[in-house]
Parts: sequence; structure tokens; C-alpha cells
Amino acid sequence: MSQLTDELRADHVAIRKALDEVNKLGIGSDAGKAKLMSAKAGLLAHIGKEDARLYPALHKAAETDAALKQTLNAFAKDMAEVSKAALDFFAKYAEGGEGVEFAKDYGKLLGALGGRIRREESMLYKRYDEIK
Repeated sequence: MSQLTDELRADHVAIRKALDEVNKLGIGSDAGKAKLMSAKAGLLAHIGKEDARLYPALHKAAETDAALKQTLNAFAKDMAEVSKAALDFFAKYAEGGEGVEFAKDYGKLLGALGGRIRREESMLYKRYDEIK
């Protein structure tokens, strides 16, 4: 594994941990809201790192690899959906929340992020490591 994919995997762990802490602290608490904003910042920093360091190398390789180009196009569409869902969640609960609605939205977010993380790690990061 490359240093970059190791860093990105560590980011995934930190993002999941922060979201778990939000749930444990409770979104209605000040600590829970602060941890939510920390999770948001971590996710945005992670996406920025991928955009700056991962995707340029993959797009360069995709110039001569049609299958990779197709994969990247599919990931871009998926990322738009996952990013919107995550940002909507962060906006909705920035000032707190509670109960069943939060639990339902939290579960949906974890499902979307978890699926994205698995696909990134098993497909994109693997391909990046092959290139590098």
C-alpha cells in the first residue's frame, strides 16, 4: 500500500469513529454537536485530499484505460449523491436533534458512507496502489 492510501484509510477510520462518538454523546448535547462538526471537517478534509492527490493520478491512468475511466465516472456520480446526503445530514443536525428521526438519518448516513468506503478501499485505492 502507498502512503496516500494508508492515510486515506486512516481518515476513514477517524470519520467513522467521530460519527460513532456523535451517536454516543447524543446529538442534543453540546459535545455531540461539536463532534458532529469535527466529523464534517474530517470528511471534507478527506474529500479534499482525494481530489488533490488520488484522483489526478487515477484520471491520468484512465486516459489509456477505458475500464478505469468508466469506474471513475461511476464513482463521481456516487460521490455526488453521498456528499449531498452527508452535507444535508450535517446541516440538519448542526443545531442538534433527537429521537427516532436522528437515529434513522444517522443509520442512512452510516450506510451510505460505509458502502462508499468499502468501494473506495477495494477498488479505487487498490488501483491507485497498482499505478504507483
